[in-house]
Amino acid sequence: MSEQQASEPQQHQPQQRELKIRHNRTLCRFEAGSSRNPAHLDYLLAESLMEIFHTEVPSDYQGQGLAGKLATAALAWARENKYKVLATCSYVHAFMAKRPEYQDLL
Repeated sequence: MSEQQASEPQQHQPQQRELKIRHNRTLCRFEAGSSRNPAHLDYLLAESLMEIFHTEVPSDYQGQGLAGKLATAALAWARENKYKVLATCSYVHAFMAKRPEYQDLL
């Protein structure tokens, strides 16, 4: 490989558009993407407890770290609103277990 070829930028896939996370309080979930088929994280509230029970990212949105972004938004909201979190969703349970900054929410 010539020096010129080595210094040329490598081709890459077009950047994905940054998806905005929104809180759909009516459906008790955090969402991103289209309203017809959004990525979403579902929860229930009971007194001072937020149970996060399901996270789903459609194939159109996979590979963008969206499940983590939904979890981060939900956990920030729980903290701001003084909720403890019960993560029955396996993804969010593992997400929290790997991050000490969320242990106070358990």
